[in-house]
This record gives sequence, structure tokens and C-alpha cells, in this order.
Amino acid sequence: MRLALAVAVVLLAAPTNPAVAQRRNIDRQLRDAQSRLDSIRQERSELEDQLRRLRGRARDIATELGNLNQQRTSTGRIVNELDRQLASLSPQLDTMTAELLLVQDALAEKQAVVERRVVAIHKRGPLWAFQVLLGAQSFGELLRRYKYLYLVSRQDRTLVNEIGTLHERLANHRRDLMTVQTQIASQRTERNRELGRYATLERERQRALSQTQRREQQTTARVDLLARDDERLNDLIASLERSRRSGGLTLAAPSIAASDVGRLDWPLGGEVIYQFGQQPFEDRTTITRLGIGIRAPVGTTVSAVRSGVVAFAEPVGTWGPTVMLDHGDGYYTVYTYLSRLDVTRNELVTEGQPIGLSGGINTDEGPHLGFQIRQTPPGTSNPIPLDPLNWLKRR
Repeated sequence: MRLALAVAVVLLAAPTNPAVAQRRNIDRQLRDAQSRLDSIRQERSELEDQLRRLRGRARDIATELGNLNQQRTSTGRIVNELDRQLASLSPQLDTMTAELLLVQDALAEKQAVVERRVVAIHKRGPLWAFQVLLGAQSFGELLRRYKYLYLVSRQDRTLVNEIGTLHERLANHRRDLMTVQTQIASQRTERNRELGRYATLERERQRALSQTQRREQQTTARVDLLARDDERLNDLIASLERSRRSGGLTLAAPSIAASDVGRLDWPLGGEVIYQFGQQPFEDRTTITRLGIGIRAPVGTTVSAVRSGVVAFAEPVGTWGPTVMLDHGDGYYTVYTYLSRLDVTRNELVTEGQPIGLSGGINTDEGPHLGFQIRQTPPGTSNPIPLDPLNWLKRR
């Protein structure tokens, strides 16, 4: 108890109040910490806006995965910052609690002294001071007694003032303690919320990663199937060209020549949904397109772009029902993803004649027609694909 009283007296006598300085230090730390948290939250908010924009258009899984990784990193930084703040506030909470106990002990000591003084004054009565003065035997003794009463009253006033100061300090300590406790509780709640967010982001990341891997595998398998279909068609064309050169297959007159670039009719109307050449996918894989895709409802009539002989009319792997027309002089047109075949092999067709109906309902691109043009250069038996958009009429 005496130690507590001594500490309280020293605290009261200090020219600078440590409690005020400590409160200012805590406030400054909280402001700095909040500023760091706000900066990280702003960064994460921008990432979330970017992710919403990504999901609002054709999704790029690889970009989404990178965004989720960045969000996860930002959330981890927020959790680390909250842990650091909790670690720094805990010692301050202990210190403030100890100071609060010291001030409470000092206040109790002062209140006990005041209670004893009040009891003594009550016992002596309100006229005791006058009795002390009137009982003096000389003027010198009167002065000494007056000085004694003055010092006693001054000590009482000092004691009352000290009690008031201790009451104020106690209230400030309690308020500061409540502030820190509330801040710690809030940060613990926020930390738990951020840990939940981190777990959610990790699940989304794993989902996106699995989806990317699955699509990559699907694309790879599809590329392999398309390569096999293409090889089958090339083998057929090579066989036809060898037969033509050996005189076993003839055509009345070639219907397509180099001068027909930009002059062929379209096999059907519709939007071009993919073009000739390499097509990148969202999983960072590519498919080499040997023709173009023309969007059309299932059952749309498909017409021959020029007269020719049906060299092939049957299902081909992933292309489904397929028609290939031999236009002579090494030129062939190929119509894939049909839902119905209206011609048979070796049948002679004329320009604009229906050869089948469009399909493609089960493809990734939806209902459409795949259209290709191939040419076997003179002196070879290996056909090469040509870009149909260079040969079809400009729309």
C-alpha cells in the first residue's frame, strides 16, 4: 500500500503526465496501423473489381487465377498486420492494467486518510478551531496555533485535490483501457474474418487451377482428335490425287482456279466465329484451325460453293458428318459438323446445290458449320489448307 502511495505521489509530481504520453503513443500507433490496413484493403478492393470485370466478359481462367493469387497475398498481408497489431497492443494492455491498479490503490489510500480526517473533525466538532485559538496563553502561542491550523487545513485541501486528480486519472485509465480492449476485440474479429476470406480465396484458387488443368487436358485431347481427323482427310486427298495422276480418276473440267480468290459463294450465311490459323484459349493452349467456323442454327441448308464430285460423305471423328467435294486441279472444299448428308460419294453436284444441313450443336462453339479449302500443289500429293476468307466473296 505504501509503495502504491509513493508511486502515485511520484506520478502526480512529474512535470509530464506519462499516461497522456502513452495515450498519444497508442493513438499514433493505431493511426499508422489503420493507414497500413487501409492501403492493403484498397489494393485488394482493386483486385476484386478487376475479378468482377473478368467474370463479366469471356473468362480468362489464367488471368483469374493470377488475380486470386494476388488477392490471397493481400489477405495474408492483412492477417499478418493484424497479428502484429495484436502483439503490440497486448503489452500495452498489461501496462495500462498495472497502472490502473496502482492508481486504484493510491486512491483507496487517500480516501482512507480523508475518512479518518472527517471522523476526527466530526468528533471534535465545528468549534474546535476556535477553541484552539482562544486557548492560547500568549500572542506568540496564538500565532503558532494559527499556523498549525493553517497547515492542517492546507494539508486537507491538498489531500482533497489529490483525490480529485486520482479520480480523473482513474477515469482516463479506464477509458483508455476500454479503448484498447475494444480495439483488440475488433481486430481479433477482423482477423477471424480475414482468415475465413483467405480460406475462401484458397478454395477458389484451387477450383480455378483444377478448371485450368481440366480444360488444358480437354484442349490437348481435342487437338489430338483434330489432328487425327485432319490426317485421315489428307490421306484421302493424297489417295485421290495419286489416282488422278495414274488416270484412274478424271473430272470433266476444274471448277476452282487461282483466279477465283475472293469470288467463291458462301456455303451459308452467318457470323464467322473462328478464323483460319492458330486460336488461343483461356488456358493458354492453342488450336490450329484449318478452316473457318460459320455460326448457323441447326438444320440450315449448306450449299456447294462450286460444282464438283463428292469425294467423301460420312462421319469423321470429332467433325461428325462431313462432305468433301473434289473441284479438280487439286482443289477440295470440306464441310464439317453437318447434321444431315444429302449427297453420296461420287455424286456430281453443281454450284449452289444443297449438300446437307448444318449441325455442330454439341461442339464448344455451338451450332455452326466448319468450312475448309485445301489444295494439292502440282507435283505433290500432300494437300495444304488455305484460308477460306481469302477465297470467299467479301461481305
